[in-house]
Amino acid sequence: MELSDEILTEISYVQMSKYRIKIMKTLEGDVKIPTVIAKDSGIKTNHISKVLAELKAHELVECINPEVRKGRLYRLTDKGDEIVRGLKEE
Repeated sequence: MELSDEILTEISYVQMSKYRIKIMKTLEGDVKIPTVIAKDSGIKTNHISKVLAELKAHELVECINPEVRKGRLYRLTDKGDEIVRGLKEE
């Protein structure tokens, strides 16, 4: 599968941080709250929201219930799904 330059650039961005890689892989095919993402990825909770914000800015993850303060649900966007598939091919 031929990946576009945009997707390759995003894969590179994700690969620059082991936290980004772990969170992206943890969210693959799933919807999770930050505490579950922390537990499943082995990353401390205080790092999760910062990394999620970075990934959200790159349109790789989305919050599906942004109006709530606690228990926000996150999932990969279509672009995020493509990035995770690209990571596996590397």
